[in-house]
Amino acid sequence: MPLRNKIRPHTPDDRRSSQSGSTSAQFPTLPATTSALRGGVLASWGTARLALTAFFAVDGLLFAAWVVRIPDIRSQVSASHSALGLALLCVSAGAVATMPVVGRLCLRYGSRPVTVASLALLALSVPLPAHTHSVAALGGVLFLFGAGYGGANVAMNSAAVEIVDEVGRPVMPSFHAGYSLGGLLGAGVGGLLAGPLTAAQWLALAGLAGLVVTALAGVALLRGPAARPPASTPAAPSPSASPTASPGRVLVVLLGLTALCTAYGEGAVADWTTLHLTDDVHASARVAAVGYAAYALAMTTGRIGGTWLSVRLGPHRVMVLGGLTAAAGMLLAALAPLLPLALAGFVLVGLGLANIFPLAIARAGALGGPQAVAFASTLGYGGMLIGPPVIGFLADATGLPLALTTVAAAAAVAALLPLAARRR
Repeated sequence: MPLRNKIRPHTPDDRRSSQSGSTSAQFPTLPATTSALRGGVLASWGTARLALTAFFAVDGLLFAAWVVRIPDIRSQVSASHSALGLALLCVSAGAVATMPVVGRLCLRYGSRPVTVASLALLALSVPLPAHTHSVAALGGVLFLFGAGYGGANVAMNSAAVEIVDEVGRPVMPSFHAGYSLGGLLGAGVGGLLAGPLTAAQWLALAGLAGLVVTALAGVALLRGPAARPPASTPAAPSPSASPTASPGRVLVVLLGLTALCTAYGEGAVADWTTLHLTDDVHASARVAAVGYAAYALAMTTGRIGGTWLSVRLGPHRVMVLGGLTAAAGMLLAALAPLLPLALAGFVLVGLGLANIFPLAIARAGALGGPQAVAFASTLGYGGMLIGPPVIGFLADATGLPLALTTVAAAAAVAALLPLAARRR
């Protein structure tokens, strides 16, 4: 079924207003009243949508704020590459451990309070890495950071599914555009302030900004209109559940695998783009950084236009075309010997991958609620976790260009899985 196909029950007034031309003559005051009421409802949900977009933006900003100071923290704890890799793995471990629990908390307490609590935890944990002096301590605080990050992503996406349902338009990409914009802001400002501010000062400032936005946006989100009780939907599958238990569960699994394939590409491109451009295409370090920025900007632009595309083409077509575009772009970026072609390829990858993950999570949430969001998000985060090391091992065996073609293969699979899900 399409992302938005829950038909609201028609009231007698709706049926009258849907009849031909003479409606206004028969009921001269009703259309204005109905329009006013509907405008008020949409305005209320518009406020909630804006507040939730702010949460997505803060999530991206806080994550980027930490990422740009990883070199400083590494020097602070005197970590080797392998030791740092193990510490960074704790972020993923915290997220994966937390996501299923947060799905159940959203069902019990509602996704909005859990969103506020998770973002507060994330903002409070951001300054902690700058105060560690051993790899073990760094791993511990990064586990806490990952718990807040993973919990926020499940709760925010669950709240976004509710707003998508109420607004009646496939606006999920716009929320993820907020995340991308926040990430660009966090990386840009963090880079500019790398000299004037120490890592501890910058991360404390980012955490404080996160708490302020969480408080302000949280008030608007919690005071927003209540979502309608969800229709009876199949529960999301647990890892031990049989995926053939019901068609709804199979769909959630397929959507989770779609998110995994997409996140595999995002993780690989984030970690290996600059190295590929410098080592294989012989670009300067500055041009390589511009290449990754072009990819990130393309993804942000794609998400900003994602709602428009989804309305006109349908979410399934957007996902299929996005996967094929990303696959073609990655082949170009990985194998082209000329720098302009490689840069164009990475732009295509950003545009292609932009909307697949948010649309897959939105569809999973429509099918199974917060537990389905948690399941699909966990699979997706697993893809981001395995992407960089898989590329690294393959690069040692075959070279980085050929290793990066696995991103093209994953994107092609991400294009095919929505077709399989639609047939069900």
